[in-house]
Amino acid sequence: MSPDYIKAQLILLISIVAAIAFVGCIYEISYGAPDFGFATTWTILLISLPVGVYSFVKAVSLARKSMQ
Repeated sequence: MSPDYIKAQLILLISIVAAIAFVGCIYEISYGAPDFGFATTWTILLISLPVGVYSFVKAVSLARKSMQ
């Protein structure tokens, strides 16, 4: 395995964690009483979406690069 492929896997892990955080925040907000409060939950929600999308795209790009 090339170093780029391993790096892609680690970045994909970041994407997965961000996606789980995003879904968890949606659940907490829809429930009506977030454990961390509305401000913190909304902050996590708004940060996790771009981080998740960017890291997913970057991981796929690195994985494709390592396969060539």
